[in-house]
Amino acid sequence: LKGPVLRAVIETNPSALAQAAALDQERATKGPRGPLHGIPVLLKDNIATRHSDGMNTTAGSFALLGSVVPRDAHVAAKLRAAGAILLGKANLSEWANFRGTVPSGFSGRGGQATSPYVPLGDPCGSSSGSGIGGAIGLAAVTLGSETDGSIVCPSSFNNLVGIKPTVGLTSRAGGGCRLPRALARAERFAVVPISEHQDTVGPMTRSVADAAIVLSTIAGRDPRDNFTLAQPLVVPDYTKALDVHGLRGARLGVPRKFLDGVDPVVVAAFNASLDTIRALGATVVDPTDFPDFDEFVESNNETIVLNVDFKARQISPVFL
Repeated sequence: LKGPVLRAVIETNPSALAQAAALDQERATKGPRGPLHGIPVLLKDNIATRHSDGMNTTAGSFALLGSVVPRDAHVAAKLRAAGAILLGKANLSEWANFRGTVPSGFSGRGGQATSPYVPLGDPCGSSSGSGIGGAIGLAAVTLGSETDGSIVCPSSFNNLVGIKPTVGLTSRAGGGCRLPRALARAERFAVVPISEHQDTVGPMTRSVADAAIVLSTIAGRDPRDNFTLAQPLVVPDYTKALDVHGLRGARLGVPRKFLDGVDPVVVAAFNASLDTIRALGATVVDPTDFPDFDEFVESNNETIVLNVDFKARQISPVFL
């Protein structure tokens, strides 16, 4: 092969072409189901899909290769009901970068994913394959999951719009797996879990409008994930919030210290984006740094809380 090997996708849906043909026929005879009718979607490989599609759900690990997933994750089922084609499984940092030390974007099954913009560059994990796949147009829509930065970081690195939904806005449940007893806690979950208080699934697309369409589709209540039961019975249509004048009157602060040590080229692009925001009518307060910034950066409290949550789930009888 010549050129970069990006390794964005672990496997493709062998039924995708047949499903696409059926959806085309449905569109011709009955009309479209909605804006996602016939649209190809890549799912991060920790999001379950029904076994009849012939795809694995492994979090990038050979340990789960061949595990039987009897039904779609709730978010995958909602996409399918909307007419989307679940095209394949995107590579990721194995186990969402939460089992040992793994290079960003590397999994045993998928290999090392790399940036489509910088040769051998970091695509940012753990939803790296979703970011790369969206950036190079392998699918119009990709889904990622985030516990701590895994949607927003690969979206940033791959020039996408990523939305990290509030926990409970989108379901993590519905997949089910036949796993060894030590992993049986994952049986209720679509997303191979890390933290039930932080795990969430969200869209990664090339435009804000596309992200709003996808979020409107996958959000909502699911009885298998009690965190979603706090959501309204009727899911909002997020596309109605799309407003080219939406920044008029907004007041935005820039925590400038977070840019310390960042590449000057990135800082220049960031500053240019602030000019765009000002031109759209927002007031930008720069800098606006947190008074406890140093403590925030050095304390590692975020990781401590996450690790405790992860450990508590391993021993909880609810997941055994």
